[in-house]
Amino acid sequence: MIHPTAIIHPQAKVGANVRVGPYAVIDAEVELGADCVVGPQVYLTGVTKIGRGNRFHAGCVIGDAPQDLKYKDEPTRLRIGDRNVFRENVTVHRSNKLAEDTIVGSGNFFMAGSHVAHNCHVGDHAILANGATLGGHVTVQDRAFLSGNVLVHQFCRVGTLAIMQGGSAISKDLPPFTVARGDNGICGLNTIGLRRAGFSAEDRLELKKLYHALFRSETGFRSAMAQAQEKYSSQGAKIMLEFVAAAKRGVCADTGISAHNPEET
Repeated sequence: MIHPTAIIHPQAKVGANVRVGPYAVIDAEVELGADCVVGPQVYLTGVTKIGRGNRFHAGCVIGDAPQDLKYKDEPTRLRIGDRNVFRENVTVHRSNKLAEDTIVGSGNFFMAGSHVAHNCHVGDHAILANGATLGGHVTVQDRAFLSGNVLVHQFCRVGTLAIMQGGSAISKDLPPFTVARGDNGICGLNTIGLRRAGFSAEDRLELKKLYHALFRSETGFRSAMAQAQEKYSSQGAKIMLEFVAAAKRGVCADTGISAHNPEET
């Protein structure tokens, strides 16, 4: 179960039925749950608590120090849930301050070369495709899908069931259920994702109307928000409205609407 070339610190806590491949390294403050698989040349370090059934493929570096010049070698933390898959050369960094952890939920799929920076919070059942990169303090909500080589600026939020097209980049918040295209652009709803998640035809239609009301309105974003909050009441609509209302960096704009409208920030 543990390859003879693996290096596991005596203080590390390793659960039952864990498999550790050749030349893997597990440092002292790591807690590794049962049924995990640690592939060859994986490095698990830092104050890192990992749940059950996670799989780390070759070359992953999990829990290393944040890439932040303000970091002063404090024993900051990374917490990972259950049943995540980390493919080749994925990097996940611990937080940059003691008051806040980097958090990864459960059931996520991190494809080869993706990166989760310090103080990020990834929910459950999200997918980060090859080369997807999260800056520090990013929040990725449940069931979001980040395609290959996308970029998410620090402190941004990616809403639940949102999808980012390959190569897209955001420095504003990406609302739930929407599709990101290009730089800070959105181009409609993730209708396939909504259908797979069990949203009814009626709920999907209301979200479509809400999308048009918010992001394709000619009345200005603030006015559109006020009207929409009075008009739309389904659970999905509430999720989108609450997300947009809480945005501190502004939200991505529909690619058919000028991004220079000051009311859209």
